[in-house]
Amino acid sequence: MKKTLVAIAIMGMGIGAASAADMVVKLGSVAPLTGSISHLGKDNENGARLAVEDANAKGIMIGGKKVKFELMGEDDQADPRTGTTVAQRLVDADVKGIVGHLNSGTTIPASRIYDQAGIPMISPSATNPKLTQQGYKAVFRTIANDVQQGSVVGNFAAKTLGGKKIAIIDDRTAYGQGLADETEKAAKAAGAQVVAREFTTDKATDFMAILTKIKAANPDVIMFGGMDAQAGPMVKQIKQLGITAKYITGDGGCSPEMIKLAGDAISSSVYCTMAGIPLDKMPGGKDFRDRFKKRFGADVQIYSPYAYDAAMAIIHAMEKSGSAEPSKYLAALKSESFPGVTGNIAFDEKGDIKEGAITVYQFKDGAWVAM
Repeated sequence: MKKTLVAIAIMGMGIGAASAADMVVKLGSVAPLTGSISHLGKDNENGARLAVEDANAKGIMIGGKKVKFELMGEDDQADPRTGTTVAQRLVDADVKGIVGHLNSGTTIPASRIYDQAGIPMISPSATNPKLTQQGYKAVFRTIANDVQQGSVVGNFAAKTLGGKKIAIIDDRTAYGQGLADETEKAAKAAGAQVVAREFTTDKATDFMAILTKIKAANPDVIMFGGMDAQAGPMVKQIKQLGITAKYITGDGGCSPEMIKLAGDAISSSVYCTMAGIPLDKMPGGKDFRDRFKKRFGADVQIYSPYAYDAAMAIIHAMEKSGSAEPSKYLAALKSESFPGVTGNIAFDEKGDIKEGAITVYQFKDGAWVAM
């Protein structure tokens, strides 16, 4: 009798598992999940995870089969070499699409591996223009690039902030240096003089030496190309040295964590830019923010809405083409156009988002406020 009951239980479990999904489709998510910007990496992963969970809740059908999506999260540690290692690991695991990577410095080398494997990759946060200038057919991003952002930063620093003399610092990553280069071009074109061009690393916390040199140049504005882990402490040290210049950084520093790290040193003379529009002005921003907070117990940092849209773009293309095979759904992804959380999701011939916007924020009343 016991053996019969056990057999029935096992058969029942098998039937339940089969009826739950006819096909399992694995997607990859890659970002730094350890280290100084792990909060941004987890934000990316959670954005993609929420999309996967939403798709599973809807009971997505592809080619007449009910699909269960699984997200494989990998930690690239914001390191290019590790990034290529985990990219190959995901290819070997037969993932059908990639959301990532976070940093331009890891995304660019990893994109070659995905391209060779024919697997579409959509970054929600890598903004260096080189990513989509490599000629790869399956590389996309859901966020505006640094040509657009650097132009806004440089013009804003020179014209709105009245920066006749501008000092520029970058972290020597593909993202930080790329954004700084574009800022310098735009600032000079707007009539400003770049009186200092310094660099640090994405691991540094002490900027006193380069800030002391910058102080001697007496700039009106200091621009930093890099992430919040450096931008916050830098603001503290600027105040310690008595530098009165206004400060502006890009989307890598436009986070709640930047405000925490800067502490009492941050003021209304600190600005940042963000690719895209403010969360509360995104078409699906308020709903996303509330559901994200409820699901993960954390506030949106920066890029999770773009990661959500990246995952959904892949899933929509699979639905539209009736296949989860990259070679079959890629054409549908290239012609994608749907209303996402961040706005309309559609890509140009290079894989850049068509309607990428840039917003400038100022620190006011304890938060970033869109101008």
